[in-house]
Amino acid sequence: MTSTTSTGAPSLAVTTRTLLTCGVLAAPLFVAVVLIQEFTRAGFDPKKHPLSLLSLGDLGWIQITNFVVAGVLAFASAFGLRRALRGQRAGTWGPILIGTYGVALVWGGVFVADPAFGYPVGTPDAAPEKLSWHGALHGIAPAVASLALIAACFVFARRFTGRGERGWAAYSVATAVVGTALTMVSFPLEDYRFMFAGGALIWLWTSIVAAHLRQTTAQSESTPAT
Repeated sequence: MTSTTSTGAPSLAVTTRTLLTCGVLAAPLFVAVVLIQEFTRAGFDPKKHPLSLLSLGDLGWIQITNFVVAGVLAFASAFGLRRALRGQRAGTWGPILIGTYGVALVWGGVFVADPAFGYPVGTPDAAPEKLSWHGALHGIAPAVASLALIAACFVFARRFTGRGERGWAAYSVATAVVGTALTMVSFPLEDYRFMFAGGALIWLWTSIVAAHLRQTTAQSESTPAT
């Protein structure tokens, strides 16, 4: 039976799990919508075009919505993390960094990128000569999100190490290292598929960690007090 307060409202633990569920859903939803678009949008080449360009054209609203919805879900999960980790290691910086990632996603959706490399179809097949104001603001989003998530990986790795969860700690560090490496090699290789793979790796890490904390929160609530 779901525990309730004296007024019948859902318990704080239920609210915490609901907020963490937002984090569980955010990255898989974002990645899935991007992948569907990459293989169905006319003229879009995943190797040549960064995913941000999906926000352009007649169907650009799909990716704009994807950015905003995933960002709101990630931001909401930060409050779940704060509740779940209150007074514990990573209880301060973990939520702040994940919340920053969520804000960056919304920012990336609100301020769209400039046309580039021939996308949308009919635009110059080169990088824009001069960034628009919204293109310049959009460029802030991926940098902020990446830095926040890399830092979050190490913050949670420290937490997991302190709790003796060495597998989770190793997973967190490996995610930061491999994700960063994939992003970096995308530039000399001129292949944005590596950047997307690196991003997906670390985005999905946030969802997996949220799922792990959601499970431990549920187990903690169900454990009878001694």
